[in-house]
Amino acid sequence: MTWSFQLYSARNFTPWDDALAMVAAAGYHNVEGFGGLYEDPTALRALLDKHGLSMPTAHFSLDLLENDFDKARSIAEMLGVATVICPHVAADLRPVDEAGWRGFAARLAAVNEACAKAGLAFAWHNHDFEFEGTDGIVPMRVILDAAPEIGWEIDVAWVVRGGADPMAWIREYGTRIVAAHVKDIAPEGEAKEEDGWADVGHGVLDWPGIMKALRERTAAKILVMEHDNPSDVKRFASRSLTSAQQFQE
Repeated sequence: MTWSFQLYSARNFTPWDDALAMVAAAGYHNVEGFGGLYEDPTALRALLDKHGLSMPTAHFSLDLLENDFDKARSIAEMLGVATVICPHVAADLRPVDEAGWRGFAARLAAVNEACAKAGLAFAWHNHDFEFEGTDGIVPMRVILDAAPEIGWEIDVAWVVRGGADPMAWIREYGTRIVAAHVKDIAPEGEAKEEDGWADVGHGVLDWPGIMKALRERTAAKILVMEHDNPSDVKRFASRSLTSAQQFQE
């Protein structure tokens, strides 16, 4: 397993040249991209090379993947991305029943097929809503069962915020997990200015146990550090990596 840094965590700490320098200085060798970075892929690749960083995984919107796949493929090739990850679907576009989620899974399967033809791996990244089922329907289960060919980038903290047990999901679907977002949750009532997130190892999640499960039960090779709203990204990047490396031992 190797560590990466989700650049969404640093979106409020640009310019990107400075942000990437900070990430590299903190000890990361890999980063994960997101949609807001791809306006000039050539310039971004130059910055990655400048700071000795690789981008093995990257997030791409479903709209881009479905409606301009050639552009997504070109960006991935320029940045050296091996695994394309679709991270989200807006609330007003989400299915409302099992049939709808099965249809959504079919759309992801079609993207997966396009990626495979282009020599790319593909995965879905969860938030909390996929675990907030109604009438016995859990969207994440429908997605994984209806599209068995796609991978899963598990965001452990969002699983918890969705009211589910990440350890149970790792046990059941570990073979589908190709990467993981390592993100922590602050104790109740704390870090309100950071939306209740915490630096990894400084929150409430059982990272020693979770890391052990990821090592033993999944094929995940990339562990992606993320904080959705850090007040100090340098603090988050450095002390999270220090904590997480201890858990990995």
